[in-house]
Amino acid sequence: MDSQQQAQTAALHRIEAWSNVTETQVQTLTRNRAVGQVAFSASLLASGSGHTGPFNTDTTLVFRGVVSNIGNAYNPHTGIFTAPVRGAYHFEFYIMAHGGSHASRVGLVKNGEHVFNALEHQTNGFGTAANGVTLLLEAGDVVFLRLWENHVIFDDGSHFSSFSGHLLFPM
Repeated sequence: MDSQQQAQTAALHRIEAWSNVTETQVQTLTRNRAVGQVAFSASLLASGSGHTGPFNTDTTLVFRGVVSNIGNAYNPHTGIFTAPVRGAYHFEFYIMAHGGSHASRVGLVKNGEHVFNALEHQTNGFGTAANGVTLLLEAGDVVFLRLWENHVIFDDGSHFSSFSGHLLFPM
């Protein structure tokens, strides 16, 4: 088995583990009646500054600088948003690149499947990229940001790299 197949197998195992956590999280969210009130915003770093990456495999980004997490559907320990109810959700993400040989490339992922990317490359200085999407999610669907293999992302005290999402309306 080559390294790419090993990475894909490892990613599938992580998704299977997330699904077990997801079931419990959905039950808790529903029990707490937070189903109509879901919104979060978080920066990559809670404090300090620096690059995350590069890694030799795609890596889930964990946005630790939580500004709001209404309904607790975003998990700041795993970086995963879990939909508590079926509905239309909107997500936005912003990334910062800071000079160097590695580009910044981050993808939004729904249930393990790539949806959208943001890409920026700066050989010196700073640059930013952003993207957003509205998705129809079922209760228990997961959404997260993935740093692509051999790419980096930068954040500092100004919190340029961020991930936000909210329930537009249940369906």
